[in-house]
Amino acid sequence: MRIKSVIFDLDGTITRPFFDFDVIREEIGLAPDAGSILEVMETMTPDERKRAEEILKVHEDQAVNESVLNDSARETIELLRQRSIDIGILTRNKKTNALAIADKHNLEFDAIIDREDGPVKPNAFGVLRLCEHFKTKPAETLVVGDFLYDLLSAKAAGAIAVLLKTHQNSEEFREHADFEISSLDEILQIIEDKK
Repeated sequence: MRIKSVIFDLDGTITRPFFDFDVIREEIGLAPDAGSILEVMETMTPDERKRAEEILKVHEDQAVNESVLNDSARETIELLRQRSIDIGILTRNKKTNALAIADKHNLEFDAIIDREDGPVKPNAFGVLRLCEHFKTKPAETLVVGDFLYDLLSAKAAGAIAVLLKTHQNSEEFREHADFEISSLDEILQIIEDKK
């Protein structure tokens, strides 16, 4: 089935990995094994959550300011655009940060779903919402990311899960991937093979 849309994760996929979540957990006052920060924030009191959001904002702003594109990110996006393939961003970050990265690096995304739009990855919500926006089926969509949650959200939605092997634990995630790539431009061959 022909690929009509590609949904990318942001940090670690479009940009080089930046966040040190262990440091962020420590600053917030969470145990190292507390789990995913956004999920833990859901259980906090309003004052605790406000403080956690302020700490997260400092790290997210720094991630934008110091962001560096992954190798071949720009070329891959340009080639997808030339082929009239829709380009989405699905991030647990904020839309304003995704737009700031697009602006800084002169990239163009067709749609962005962030943590304020609905349930976050690994939930299927974002993938399904982007497919609906693009008027494509999940089976016609690649979801490209470097982390387990990217792959799980793809699988939950019925999309094609592509693991970009930039994360230190990528070997642990591979069983959930339909494809594994070392560089973003390798998705072009996947798309070609699916014609």
